[in-house]
Amino acid sequence: MAEILVLFYSRKGSTAELARQVCRGVESVSGAKAKLRTVPQVTTVIEQPQPPVPNEGPPFATHEDLRECDGLVMGSPTRFGNMAAPLKYFLDGTSALWASGGLAGKPAGVFTSTQTMHGGQETTLVSMMLPLIHHGMYIVGVPYTEPALTHTRSGGSPYGASHVAGISPQGKLTDDERLLAALLGKRVAELAVRLGKDK
Repeated sequence: MAEILVLFYSRKGSTAELARQVCRGVESVSGAKAKLRTVPQVTTVIEQPQPPVPNEGPPFATHEDLRECDGLVMGSPTRFGNMAAPLKYFLDGTSALWASGGLAGKPAGVFTSTQTMHGGQETTLVSMMLPLIHHGMYIVGVPYTEPALTHTRSGGSPYGASHVAGISPQGKLTDDERLLAALLGKRVAELAVRLGKDK
């Protein structure tokens, strides 16, 4: 069974909802299962250590989760056209995994949420791809053969799934955004299953 790690950071819930749709796409693939994980917030005030398990939502990711996964789909809200600090902080700690080649040859995709249409979706997606490329992962996008990519009026990109929070009430995903997020998860899972058969 190919295990796909769906790793995300979310402040207001939109990126978390994209992550759930990615999991839905992963679970639609025979021979694949999703593992949902998040990362803790970064704070400059150290009063007490973060609990090992958050009060709500999925557990915090570990580097062992990365090592054990057969594929990765990673998401973050946009922060000035870049991934959010908590996800970057988590990735910055993966140098031992990089040195051992623990992620090399595994498929990966990315997703994001912005407040506005021109809030830096594509640059954020690329910012998340860069460390994954350094790790030797195969980057999976969303092809234009998917009709939702050409007629979406909100999120969606060939670089990965996305959501525009300011367009819909309470940041609710559009049908196209849900479909494209699930498709991204499905494509990463399908490639992971195929690569697993070739070993």
